[in-house]
Amino acid sequence: MSSASSQHSAPSKHVSTDGDENGVSRVQIEGAGGEFVIINGQKFYRHELMAAFGGTLNTGAMPYPKLNINPAPIGLSGLAMVLFVLGLFNARAMGITIPNGVVSLACFYGGMIQFLAGLCEFVTGNTFGLTALVSLGSFCLSYAAIFIENFGIAAAYAETDQFGNAVGFFLLAWALIIFVLTLLTLKSTWGIFLMFLFLTLMFLLLCGGSFVGKVGVNRAGGVIGVITAFITWYNAYAGVASRTNSYLVPHPIAMPHSIPFKKHK
Repeated sequence: MSSASSQHSAPSKHVSTDGDENGVSRVQIEGAGGEFVIINGQKFYRHELMAAFGGTLNTGAMPYPKLNINPAPIGLSGLAMVLFVLGLFNARAMGITIPNGVVSLACFYGGMIQFLAGLCEFVTGNTFGLTALVSLGSFCLSYAAIFIENFGIAAAYAETDQFGNAVGFFLLAWALIIFVLTLLTLKSTWGIFLMFLFLTLMFLLLCGGSFVGKVGVNRAGGVIGVITAFITWYNAYAGVASRTNSYLVPHPIAMPHSIPFKKHK
């Protein structure tokens, strides 16, 4: 919650007779439309104030409490770990060709935890964070389901040659939604934008690899996935690091024409 002390305002008027020893009112209204409230010498937007008993046992207006928590880093950490391990499998590192080893990560850390982190973004009022983390958490869960026998997804294609194309359609749909989310990062930071850009490229390559059945395309998608994982870990670190817990605090680089966040009425 930001103070509005730098705003120009019209002359103030007293709205309370509860004054200090000098006779100065503790609560005042300012602004052409009465949009500012001064409480004990501090100026706030009226829409940033709680009414009496609005969440706390208080008999007068007061600023909303700050929500000092950011759920995004834990969600991004889960996504990064899934991308890293899955990328190594798709790149066939150490000769491993079966990706089932990522199932547990995709179910829990990258899936369930990331999904819950997205729901926590709802509490913070971050619509983009809610959409992105819940969507990517759902991807991890749904991707893991393909390799879990009890779901019967792979078994349904056992007697056909349709499995590759079916997975290709699945990855294509995710590529499209990640591309849409990428468009919504054009006014954020380079770190967030590059993460979603590489995610889109990874999905497209894995989608193409499933359609054409080329090992080289899947390997390229795996390499891009590993790169995306490190970018995602950087963003997770940037969301946690501060001068109170680290000597290395990233300085986000804003995208061109980005607009600083402002509270609106």
